Amino acid sequence: MAFAMRINFADVVVDDSLKHFFVNGTKMGYQFDIRLSYYRGHFLSVIDEFKVKVDGEEVPTEDIRFCLNGKEFGVAQLHDLVSEFWCITDPATIKVIKPGSIEAGEHDIDVTLMFHSPYMPIGPDEYMPIDGCGQKTLTIA
Repeated sequence: MAFAMRINFADVVVDDSLKHFFVNGTKMGYQFDIRLSYYRGHFLSVIDEFKVKVDGEEVPTEDIRFCLNGKEFGVAQLHDLVSEFWCITDPATIKVIKPGSIEAGEHDIDVTLMFHSPYMPIGPDEYMPIDGCGQKTLTIA
């Protein structure tokens, strides 16, 4: 039986955080903030699955950047980030590379964030899975 612990301390997708981002004056995509909805922070290496859907369409993993502590990471790098700590009080910014960005208006943002708790073993080489997923409708100008 598959299961995951879920603790809702905060909305995962942060209100009013959806905006375009620019590189050298060119609109290169959009970004929004997320929070870790858990009672303590974790190292990014405990993230087992990270996906983003916008308006029901999954964003290709290679187009997602996970930004935290002044640094920017690809999703494939997260597993190796054993010394990059995500404090529960700090939002992470998720950038989606999409030249021209998305249209103005409301967009459904759906984040899949599954991680494990390294101090809660549930079997040999297996740790408690945590469901840190969230969804929200945000507006971009």
